[in-house]
Amino acid sequence: VTATGDGAAVFEFSIDNGPWVNNEPSTNTYTFTNVPFGEHVIQARDINGCGVASDMVLVMDYPLFFTPNNDGYNDTWQVFGIENQLDAKIFIYDRYGKLLKQLSPTGPGWDGTYNGELMPSSDYWFTIDYRELGESEGAQKQFKAHFSLKR
Repeated sequence: VTATGDGAAVFEFSIDNGPWVNNEPSTNTYTFTNVPFGEHVIQARDINGCGVASDMVLVMDYPLFFTPNNDGYNDTWQVFGIENQLDAKIFIYDRYGKLLKQLSPTGPGWDGTYNGELMPSSDYWFTIDYRELGESEGAQKQFKAHFSLKR
């Protein structure tokens, strides 16, 4: 979190109405750690009493790899932290850009197959179409990254 103000401003921060924290000496930034996936309220306030600002943030994550071998560990691939965004869409592509699967954020995830066939060990790419919190349904953003399937 980073807050800006005039040269005299010194900020402290809170997440989800928790305790106020800051860095010593103050840099007007703070990094929250071990934040669970999902939606959170971040607040920043000037310690001189000049006001409080707040914003909703979304923390999401995804596995860097998965191993769909039916051993009960890492058998499917899914994005975490967007379960409350029912209109979010997750698309998985092969290295050539071919769409392999569309996922729902509330579904079980991808099992590493395409049309019933096992996909090979490789890197796969994905996009997530989602909304920033507080934005209307038409104001979607897109996140792109990749992960590995290991057999």
